[in-house]
Amino acid sequence: MRALQHHRTGYFPFGYKLLVTYAIFIIVPLIVIGIVSYSMYVESVRKQTQTTIHGTLQQIKDNIHYRINDVIRVSSTIYYDYNLADAIRYYEEGWETHEKTIKIIVPTLHNAITSTNLKIWASVFFHNETLPEIYYQSFMNEQPDETGRTYNIFHTKRIKEQSWYQEHPVEQYSRTWAWRQVQSDADFGRISLLRRIVDIQQPLDMKEIGFVRISIKLSDLFESVDYAKIGDGSILTVRDRYGNTVYRSAASSAEDHSRVNDETFMTIEEALDDGGWVLTASIPTTIVEQDAKRIRMFTIWVGLSCLIICTFAAIFISRHFSLRVNKLITILNAFREGDLHKRVHLRNKDEFSEIGNAINEMGENIGDLIKEVYVTQLQKKEAELESLQAQINPHFLYNTLSSISRLAKFGDTERLHQMVMGLAKFYRLTLNDGRTNIPLATELEQAQAYIEIQKIKFGERMDVLFLIDSDIWPYQTIKLIVQPFLENVFEHAWCGDRIHVRIEVQCMEEQIKIRIIDDGVGMTMERISHIFDSQDHVNGGYGIRNVHQRIRLQYGEQYGVNIFSRIGIGTVVEISVPAVRR
Repeated sequence: MRALQHHRTGYFPFGYKLLVTYAIFIIVPLIVIGIVSYSMYVESVRKQTQTTIHGTLQQIKDNIHYRINDVIRVSSTIYYDYNLADAIRYYEEGWETHEKTIKIIVPTLHNAITSTNLKIWASVFFHNETLPEIYYQSFMNEQPDETGRTYNIFHTKRIKEQSWYQEHPVEQYSRTWAWRQVQSDADFGRISLLRRIVDIQQPLDMKEIGFVRISIKLSDLFESVDYAKIGDGSILTVRDRYGNTVYRSAASSAEDHSRVNDETFMTIEEALDDGGWVLTASIPTTIVEQDAKRIRMFTIWVGLSCLIICTFAAIFISRHFSLRVNKLITILNAFREGDLHKRVHLRNKDEFSEIGNAINEMGENIGDLIKEVYVTQLQKKEAELESLQAQINPHFLYNTLSSISRLAKFGDTERLHQMVMGLAKFYRLTLNDGRTNIPLATELEQAQAYIEIQKIKFGERMDVLFLIDSDIWPYQTIKLIVQPFLENVFEHAWCGDRIHVRIEVQCMEEQIKIRIIDDGVGMTMERISHIFDSQDHVNGGYGIRNVHQRIRLQYGEQYGVNIFSRIGIGTVVEISVPAVRR
């Protein structure tokens, strides 16, 4: 028998369950703790690295900001100089022009260029062509790397066709400038600050009277952008608002630029307030996770060691317990097959020995319990059901005989005859050879016979409608479950001269639903509660409780009677019984 059990579908031995339990409650938490600890450590190192790098980037950002502002300050010296604006506004020739150039324009530009330590090169363009051009090298042959802090003066006509001049943003007083690589800047690794010169004596007019271009080497402007400040293998990049690389600092052996977005790099960005640039630091994850690798290997080694130890311990313990459980299962299987004489003997004094002793005692007593409890309770249940069912008939008979007595007293022999014949038909259906279960059709016919008796009494004052599904006829039920509710309607539900009753019978989800619906006086929730209270013998409802108890005795607690009612509207009684075929 045990061999068959081991091969049946879904069988899972107790020893294996113990083994799985140990795996879940010992091995799995150990693995989870190792993974969580490792993840938390890596995350901690990553956050610490990010904080350090953010601080370094902030220092780099501040240095760049200082140098950018230094170049802008030089341009502002030219932009806000009233004397310079006054000198280039008026178109004069001869000695006056020469004097303005020598005494105002040249000193102003010289002072602006030399006011900074940065190696910058400025080209200033004037609309006033009466002023002379002064330059140290040709406009078309720039070699800025060979110059220090110098400046050139040109006429604006030289740049009118240049796209960078034509595309310069619309002037907003004191706030309009742009950083671009123009002309030969890209060839020499430089970038230029472009800015208009306007007539500041008429700031609302914003009339352009000149243009200034200040060129500086990218390596000077971004001198602080050094990958060594972050770590070997790191890459520092400055990009413009369109994503183009403006400046890049990396070791010659650093990863290719196309791999910066790869998973081998951790990327941190800082926005530069001036120029719309973004400073990006790409740090190899190998730098961050060097210590994490050692922790990972240590965690794996400890986890495997614990796994091996726990596995051997779990196998030993589960085998020890499963052998004892199998002895108990052998005895229980014998009991299930009807052999109540086998016994189990366990030497150890523990819970298993207690279970074994209990099983032995159970084997001795189970035969007597079957006779004493099972048979006796079954007989008691049948007797109680028959008693409840028998109590319905005298109650109805008393009410009907009372009506017959009144008809005889008044001499109404025709109606008296009809009522007696109806009563005879009702009891013929009720007796039904003493059977408790009857076809559902017979129960409904019995209810119809009762209604015919009541029609003799009430005549046209009552209106009864049957709505019955055609698929309910093959089923059966216990008898006398509908008539008591009809009797309640005609005894207690009147509200006026007429009453309407509808009886619905449906088969729904393996259940038969019988509803008795009236438009009578209705009941309160308190009254309904009293009806189902088995201890309440004062407030009536005996017939309803009787039906409810009989249904639950016969079919179980999930079946029975439910009542829904509202004062002045009516009552719905729902009877639920299982769909049992005849």
